[in-house]
Amino acid sequence: MKSLVSQAVALTISSAFAAGAISAHAATPAAAAVAAVTNAARADNPWLSEADAMARSARVSNVAYVLDFKLTGAESFSATTTLHFDLSDASQALTVDLDQASISALTVNGKAVTPKYNKWFITLAAEDLRQGRNTVTVAYERKHSTNGEGLHRMVDPADGRVYTYSHFEPAAAHQMFALFDQPDLKATYQLNVTAPADWQVVSMTRETSVQDVDGAKRWTFPVSKKLSAYNFSLHAGPYKVWEDKTSAKYPMRLMARQSLAAQVQPETWFRYTAQGLKFFDEYFGIPYQFDKYDQILVPDFLYGAMENAGAVTFGEARFVHKDEMTAAQRESLATVIMHEMAHQWFGDLVTMKWWNGLWLNESFASFMATLAASEATEFKNGWQSFYSRGKVGAYEHDQRVTTHPIEVPVPSTANAFDNIDAITYAKGASTLKQLRHLLGQEVFRKGVHNYLAKYAWQNAKLDDFIGSLGEAAGRDLGPWTQQWLYQPGVNTITASYTCKGGKLQEFSLQQSAPAAYPVLREQRVQVGLFVKRGGQLKLERQQGVTYQGASTAVPELAGEACPDLVYPNYEDWGFAKVKLDARSFATARQSLRKVDDPLLRAMLWNNLWDSVRDGDLPLNDFLQVAQHNLPYEKDYAVLGDVIGKVDKAQDYLNLMAPAASYTKRTAAALEKLSWTQVLANKGNSNFQRRWFDLHLGAVASQPALARLAAMLDGREKAAGLNISQDLRWAILGHLSRRNYPGTAARIEAEQARDNSDSGQAAALAARVISPDAQVKQEWLAKIGDLQSKLPFSRIRTAMGAMYPAEQHALSEQSAADRLRQLPLLDKAAGPVFMRAYGASMIPATCTPASVQRLAAAVEDNKELSTGTRRALLLAHQEDARCVAIRRALTVPLS
Repeated sequence: MKSLVSQAVALTISSAFAAGAISAHAATPAAAAVAAVTNAARADNPWLSEADAMARSARVSNVAYVLDFKLTGAESFSATTTLHFDLSDASQALTVDLDQASISALTVNGKAVTPKYNKWFITLAAEDLRQGRNTVTVAYERKHSTNGEGLHRMVDPADGRVYTYSHFEPAAAHQMFALFDQPDLKATYQLNVTAPADWQVVSMTRETSVQDVDGAKRWTFPVSKKLSAYNFSLHAGPYKVWEDKTSAKYPMRLMARQSLAAQVQPETWFRYTAQGLKFFDEYFGIPYQFDKYDQILVPDFLYGAMENAGAVTFGEARFVHKDEMTAAQRESLATVIMHEMAHQWFGDLVTMKWWNGLWLNESFASFMATLAASEATEFKNGWQSFYSRGKVGAYEHDQRVTTHPIEVPVPSTANAFDNIDAITYAKGASTLKQLRHLLGQEVFRKGVHNYLAKYAWQNAKLDDFIGSLGEAAGRDLGPWTQQWLYQPGVNTITASYTCKGGKLQEFSLQQSAPAAYPVLREQRVQVGLFVKRGGQLKLERQQGVTYQGASTAVPELAGEACPDLVYPNYEDWGFAKVKLDARSFATARQSLRKVDDPLLRAMLWNNLWDSVRDGDLPLNDFLQVAQHNLPYEKDYAVLGDVIGKVDKAQDYLNLMAPAASYTKRTAAALEKLSWTQVLANKGNSNFQRRWFDLHLGAVASQPALARLAAMLDGREKAAGLNISQDLRWAILGHLSRRNYPGTAARIEAEQARDNSDSGQAAALAARVISPDAQVKQEWLAKIGDLQSKLPFSRIRTAMGAMYPAEQHALSEQSAADRLRQLPLLDKAAGPVFMRAYGASMIPATCTPASVQRLAAAVEDNKELSTGTRRALLLAHQEDARCVAIRRALTVPLS
């Protein structure tokens, strides 16, 4: 339970926000609340409230840590933390964060004291503190974590080697050492580590010495630059190391587990890293600050990557492949490298004061990653990929019942990741993209440079960033900030025009907003006019328009040829949902293949999919358009995007009625189409693999399943398609999902062939996805066992494989129990667990009864944590959407 003061602050903020009263200058707890907290004991729970953090940083400054770790590879590690800090007021107790440790000694200013410790933080008594410089030393032992936070430990099943790495964001550093775990108390770190002799030890600085000590090695690192705790890191284990000292101004290293070394392509990593370092040095006008650039591939990772200063971690599951990387995989790698690299300036060099600023870190890094990838690498279509992979998701999130502003209050560290979603990343990045168009590219860059230069090694607020941009532009960005950052929801823009004699007479952009969030925004977009000519849709005219309010006339377009298609956000400058006028919508349905521009094709495909989700276009019509146009698609990124939509359409059909004749006919048509294209694309691995992905999602007939089994045995081949280990596991997963005879034995044999960590995870997913009621019950019990010895990565894998769309009858067997147990699990499990559980395990089966059941759960469970309640609300909304999509079908499902 939160302290009463911080709870009151949170309620006040929530009420003001709901009423639209929060301004750009009032989105954090009031000073009066901080003053109240100063005289109150900190709440006895694992979380740190913003008010408590502000009260602490008002007293504490000039922090320096000396960290000494002894790592043996065992389940626990021992350590000593020495904290040096200035204290302005020693009249009250002070807390130091340290999670679930066994403290053997505590010394405060040279005096041994008995720890007052609740397993979350140590309370230092006022009488042991002094005004001015203080020194606190804590000796302790703690278990390594196995959930991806703190100092995580993993035993490689392939060779028994032990690997460790740290992950602290948002506030998990105190799962590894004693500290003030909040971003606005930046500190220096001097690190010493004793580790097994064959281990590498990595942190933000390079070691100054490595000495032999009793059969182990003692690593000593110099004092670091000032960092927020979540940007500091320690990674240790027998990692394979590749080094490049020549490609960039700064030495680069790449590390991975020994058993994965053959699957890593270091030259690709170093190429993108060097390109990024050069680009950012020039763009920001401030050189990279951390002397060396290490990148470490780590197991069991919760996220894609993490921007630890000078020692960036990447999740193996996403970036290690047992086949040559596809173009899409290389582009994803390049973009994520750029994202984490942008953070080295924006996040590490200049850091937010509190977690309400996390969106700005992530939005800016997402924007800069796309800019860097498109300008510094071979992926010149980076903004097209950003649209398909990020922006489309942001549009969907912003239309959900769970939408939120980009900038939101964060009452405590328990809420730091409540809003980490496509709004935080892609919508935020999109607002920065359109702001760059509004201000001009060079003005925007100048404002960013000035911000980084002014606040280097400090903590900053949103107002500081917006102020730097406004100064560079010579305009007040306050109204823009209010419209875009403090108000949720996406606006819709539509072209309104009249034609006479084949010419445009009048043209305007109409802007609308949902009733719940009626704000209208200022934005600069391009209008594109297209006409049919020579069998193609040709761009006749493009016109930049800065619009605001409900209607903006565009007189510059009068007299142009009456268009067959108008696109009001041509080249994707703005963040707005486009609703095509009737004439343009008809053209889009009929002439998709006639559009030359791949970005525009991607946007038109999304307009059609939006129409399905909004109930304006029957799902069966969308699938018909897809089947007629997909074989002609010549851009692999667009092809992958549309295949993803087709897969989602199939999921809808399988939820609605997996045994219906239309569902089966659709699967059979897609199965045949995709296999034909697999064979037709011999010699083009990117397209062939895309088509095979669609084939796997569609395969349902026994002959096609038998062909997949024969491909595993080497009895049948698709010319040019490499059946890599990754693809073998994908095939096995689909055979298991379709209950193909003999698959269980095949999984056992394959796991014996590939006993790697990823192989074990793939085998687990293949077993769990089987339509076997006993398997589901066994794994439900394991998922619900919060004392399980299984690594959390395995639990997450099982959750994701439990209930594919067509197995909703199996899901129904435990649906009521899962909903009934949700509040108990929510209280006991914690946010890391519940983020995975909420995304996969809340039952939604696309029936009116399911929708009603979820509505009742929403009504009955108002005390859930913010993240879990949002997951429940979203499940209800999407289940209702599925029912509405079913009602809009123009073919029978029976």
